[in-house]
Amino acid sequence: MKKNIGTVDRILRIAFAGLVGGLYAKHLIHGTVAIALGAFAAVFLLTSLISYCPLYTILGVSTCEKK
Repeated sequence: MKKNIGTVDRILRIAFAGLVGGLYAKHLIHGTVAIALGAFAAVFLLTSLISYCPLYTILGVSTCEKK
């Protein structure tokens, strides 16, 4: 797997996952919304940790810095 997620993209994905986790911890989201956002947050966190997004590969997108 070739990396296709850049630094800024990784930071934004981790921030989103943290925000969703915080909202859930403070009971500001619940039910179906919490499950849906939690699933997105988990995917964003996983893809940011491995710096690879399968959807980006399908779409031909890369946010990595040019070498």
